[in-house]
Amino acid sequence: MNCVGNYSFCIDQNATFLRIFTWFAGSCCGAVGSQPAPVDLTGYRANMQIRPFPLSSTILYDASANITLGGIAGTITLLIPPLNTAGFTWWTGVYDLLLTDPYGVVTRLLSGSVSVCPGVTPLSVGEQFVLLPGGQAALVPGGEGVLTQ
Repeated sequence: MNCVGNYSFCIDQNATFLRIFTWFAGSCCGAVGSQPAPVDLTGYRANMQIRPFPLSSTILYDASANITLGGIAGTITLLIPPLNTAGFTWWTGVYDLLLTDPYGVVTRLLSGSVSVCPGVTPLSVGEQFVLLPGGQAALVPGGEGVLTQ
């Protein structure tokens, strides 16, 4: 019987958010004293969205691109950069984490609530540069008119 794990977390606005989970295979008949083995996540895909409430059509944040799977180690790394958390203007929501194996079987591994702890100090991006033809970079005063590729 599979049950979804419940894990709630708080994201600090303007800061890096990092959580690393390991998915271990459940077993009922292992040797006495044996440890469960991590699930091999090679070929799996991960999807995670944060919404205001279950069944809402509004996506507050899609964290799928922020997830890295660790293959045979069974690790699931969620890393949301500070430039992303700085843009969070919502304060609470819910999420779930879906893992899809290479055969298309979907497992809803985790779910829970998410809260954002508002930041006070704005994120500073430092000096900004624009890339000029020929591979040269020029400092842009105040970061105005920055071009990105």
